[in-house]
Amino acid sequence: MDIKGEYRIPATRQQVWDALIDPDVLQRCIPGCQSMLKEADDTYTAQMLAKVGPVKAKFSTSIALSNINPPQSYTISGQGKGGPAGFGKGSADISLSEAEGETQLNYSVSMQVGGKLAQIGSRLVVGTARRYAAEFFSQFVKVVSDEAGAAD
Repeated sequence: MDIKGEYRIPATRQQVWDALIDPDVLQRCIPGCQSMLKEADDTYTAQMLAKVGPVKAKFSTSIALSNINPPQSYTISGQGKGGPAGFGKGSADISLSEAEGETQLNYSVSMQVGGKLAQIGSRLVVGTARRYAAEFFSQFVKVVSDEAGAAD
């Protein structure tokens, strides 16, 4: 399943880029993220609680950054294992461009699920994934905007 979107963020491209690679900012913005640790410059581990329809599980997740082109773009990939609930894996291509003193963020997400998550129906999974993406980016825009405003 694929999800695409875009956001305008009232911050410089460098400020947005710095937030996109900051595990503390990511943890605050990812719905259900309970912890996130930076293992290396391009690798993180996270513990996340997710609910998709009737399935609720804690996921141990590994996250990697690739195709890194600061401060313009990267690919963020993750794979989470939720025990009997199944697994989720996916990647997002993120690109940043300057737009009239702000930053235009475009994203394209591709993901797969397996186990019980796959059995509950793709429409429910896609709807939940879209909601999580919207929650993440809404919170991300708020956090980056607030921090950019405080820096001025």
